[in-house]
Amino acid sequence: MRSRLPQLLLVFPFALVLAACEIPGMGEDPKIAEAKEADGKAIGGACRHSGRALEDCYVMNPKAVKAAVYAGWRDMDAYMRENNIKAVVPDLVDPPTGGQEPPAKAAEPAEKKGAVKRSALPEIIASPRPNRST
Repeated sequence: MRSRLPQLLLVFPFALVLAACEIPGMGEDPKIAEAKEADGKAIGGACRHSGRALEDCYVMNPKAVKAAVYAGWRDMDAYMRENNIKAVVPDLVDPPTGGQEPPAKAAEPAEKKGAVKRSALPEIIASPRPNRST
């Protein structure tokens, strides 16, 4: 019977060398990591500029790197404070309510007076469907 000690002594240095090196394709590409970092900073800066809270920004962008989003938000906050820039509320979405219920919309004048509200679309006359069983 032969001893396995020489075989183990040869395998150990190779395993040590392979464990210490980076095998191509095993880790994330540095360009991709830099792009994710830049995207996160841009998202954070845009959220701060639009007046959104940091937590809202995290919820709206779950795939973004949170540390990068925070860094962008913090940088934009400092920039806006230095230059006295106010937040720009987007026109396409409702403004942030700060955790409060939005106020109820006022009734239209026609509803206040008891008048009948008419649709801008012409009325569709209900006609019986033709029998299609042939």
